[in-house]
Amino acid sequence: MRGRATIAAMIEVAAALGVTVHAAAAPREIRFSRAGCRLHGLDWGGTGPPVLLLHGGGLTARTWDFVCLGLRGAARLVALDLRGHGDSDWSEDYRIDTMAADVVAAADHLGFDRIRLVGMSLGGVVAAHVVDSRPDLVERLALVDVAPGVDFESTRRVRAFMAGLGPVRELETVVQAAMCVNPRADRAGVAYRMSTLFHRAPDGVWIPKGDPRPPDFPAILAAIDRLDARLTAVPVLVVRGARSKVLPQATAERLVERIPDGRLVVVPNAGHIVQEDNPAALTTALHAFLTDES
Repeated sequence: MRGRATIAAMIEVAAALGVTVHAAAAPREIRFSRAGCRLHGLDWGGTGPPVLLLHGGGLTARTWDFVCLGLRGAARLVALDLRGHGDSDWSEDYRIDTMAADVVAAADHLGFDRIRLVGMSLGGVVAAHVVDSRPDLVERLALVDVAPGVDFESTRRVRAFMAGLGPVRELETVVQAAMCVNPRADRAGVAYRMSTLFHRAPDGVWIPKGDPRPPDFPAILAAIDRLDARLTAVPVLVVRGARSKVLPQATAERLVERIPDGRLVVVPNAGHIVQEDNPAALTTALHAFLTDES
């Protein structure tokens, strides 16, 4: 892995994780701006219903690569880099409503009148805000491993690891460190993820893409606590990783009970980052939900 998400590398890792690949071609990059912030995404094409996928904090649009390879035949898939992440600009404004407005701008840029949203962790919080602020735009929402009452403390080690990412001579150094944090992770998948989180500087050093400044965790947690109040107008699929320490089973069940049209799916052999741990099972769950026209 050379720090570049090639289609061959994607397919190799996806196949090893059990994903049935549809149309093995690289996505098209999209770029647009809102309020002076240049934003980036990956358009996987397709002729089904438009679906925007939003990643979690510290990740990028590339976290959805394996899922998009599996879902490509069923929907028009676009994975976005939230501001401060991936190939989108860093910003002085990371409020949830600001990032939600970026998502709406992406839909406008792409000419989508109605969309379906998939949001993991922070991306789920942003997606819920879009649902609440633009119910005319969103048809249905899949929330991946996030709900009021999440166990934020369980993410301490991962947050410390992400905060400590810095320039390295070899990406393998970061992969080894990540495996120490989570020994149960799939090494090939971790190597792929790290190849998407860094870019190579002219001097050959690998540098993290994301804004290193810590996010406003109190504001994010406060927004998570208000999730259920924002989810009254659309069908909602709550997805939990069976091994997730962030979202306990009882917490996920409580959220579903509070949503007028909510359902819960538990993905086996997956922790918090469900889309990378078990993309095949997540693809199956999302396919059934996102293509439902009822």
